[in-house]
Amino acid sequence: MAEQLPGLPDDTARAPQPAASPDHTGPPEPAASPDHPSPPEPAASPDHTGPPEPAPSTEPAPGPGRARASEPALSLEEATGLRISSQLDPTGELREAVGDCVHCGFCLPACPTYQLWGEEMDSPRGRIHLIGQLLDGASASQAAAQHIDRCLGCMACLTACPSGVRYDRLIGAARSWANQSAGPEDDQGAGPRADIRRSGGQAGDGSQEASPSPLPPRSRRDRLVRAAIFATFPYPDRLRLLVGPLRAAQRTGLDRLLDHDTLASRLPPELAAALRVAPRLAVATPTPVKLASRWPAARREPTPIRPPRPSKPRRAGRPPERIPARGTRRAVVGMLTGCVQQVFFPQVNVATARVLAAEGCEVLIPAGQGCCGALSLHDGRRAEAAGFARRLIETFERAGVDAIVVNSAGCGSAMKEYQELLATDSEWADRAAALSAKVADFSEFLAALGPAAARHPLPITVAYHDACHLAHAQRITRAPRDLLLAIPGLSLAEIPDVGTCCGSAGIYNLVQPQAAADLGERKAAAVRETGADLLVSGNPGCALQIASALAVLESPMPVAHLAEVLDASFRAHPASRLVPSKPG
Repeated sequence: MAEQLPGLPDDTARAPQPAASPDHTGPPEPAASPDHPSPPEPAASPDHTGPPEPAPSTEPAPGPGRARASEPALSLEEATGLRISSQLDPTGELREAVGDCVHCGFCLPACPTYQLWGEEMDSPRGRIHLIGQLLDGASASQAAAQHIDRCLGCMACLTACPSGVRYDRLIGAARSWANQSAGPEDDQGAGPRADIRRSGGQAGDGSQEASPSPLPPRSRRDRLVRAAIFATFPYPDRLRLLVGPLRAAQRTGLDRLLDHDTLASRLPPELAAALRVAPRLAVATPTPVKLASRWPAARREPTPIRPPRPSKPRRAGRPPERIPARGTRRAVVGMLTGCVQQVFFPQVNVATARVLAAEGCEVLIPAGQGCCGALSLHDGRRAEAAGFARRLIETFERAGVDAIVVNSAGCGSAMKEYQELLATDSEWADRAAALSAKVADFSEFLAALGPAAARHPLPITVAYHDACHLAHAQRITRAPRDLLLAIPGLSLAEIPDVGTCCGSAGIYNLVQPQAAADLGERKAAAVRETGADLLVSGNPGCALQIASALAVLESPMPVAHLAEVLDASFRAHPASRLVPSKPG
């Protein structure tokens, strides 16, 4: 096993903690002291054992310039001769955030990975301790780096923290360090400690010097998987290329064969996970169309008839670029179409535009709008996210809208962060701040606008799932519930443990498939317990994840977006349009 710096936690160590602040009487400290032994760690659920401990290091045999096992391990500062704290944290913002943590422990029961494994270093408090040591110049082992990668980035700890610790900035920085690490085959240097390299990345504004990464490089396989994901998912045209093979796999039953362990074990776990959560696609057969206009006074296009299950993606007509308001115009809004949303859930965009128009909004949908950068930002690829942000800012600046309505929680959260992402870029900082100020979640915007369209009865029971980047990152929980409860005949069933992540978390269910599956099954069991007719979510990733987990539990339930429910009520559709089992 490669040696570490003294004091750097390994994969089983508990972070030593100072006494809790007298103002924060949270759960007791897990760290032990001679006078105060540590309480026992909560046992992991028998059904959810943690991932196996990382295998021992397989570093190459020591060569010139490489430390032998008998040599004392050098810190990153000693190895590179650089001031790491100033390189990693030039403004001191990260060190300040680390210092804000009073070790109260309120974040522990809110953290999904701590719930799964009961491991201190897989909690926000443990990761903060680890990041603090990295800022002090430590270099992490592979096992310690895995604790960073196991974080979902769900931000439940932000809601739970009484001290306002900016864990989002800390974990975002740590993920950017992980992405900066070069792989062994990329090593071009021959100097001392050649395994500690300078990164080739840059800050979001493109001006910051590349800094040495305190985290070890990811495996070649892991980097190739992530490269494939980020070469595909942020680009709708490329993503559409997957629709044909996916439909073929579903028609031949290949996806259902994943239930057999033999086939699943032969596939790469990332591919097996992708097939499991993929949406059920409509069979590619000639689609009847209706010619009645969906968009009064707008460009008319033939559009397919809505299938009985709105949770299944279908070939839907793309909304026109401009949709006039019905009745008195109350606002001019832009609408983000998204990447996954427009490819796999086009009916959600259609419903969103129609609801906004019914509520008196002129809706502008700029052509050629690209990815918002949410997936990249969530994975610490800040330079990539900044590039997407600049292009989207330019697109909506040309549109000249009062607000930008976003129907995907992850996208909305990322766009509201543009102000911080581009804060140090003098050319873009003000433009980013202006756009962020206009961004509103679909439910947030409608709640502030107030109702105008008539609501017709929908006698169904709905379980509403709080997407993490809506509830925790944007702090929006009341608005979607109020909009649902304003529909006559609709009742709301609260999901037990409502604030816990479902395991989707950007690309988490692809790169950490076992942990994501465990969390998904927990969430699906909680949804099933409600006895609801319909699950409603404001994020496409959550909809895919929970629908897949419900199928595993053999408790399938229709899944819809809030916009689809409101659209059905506005148009006086029968409940059977949302819930096929309901009489129509």
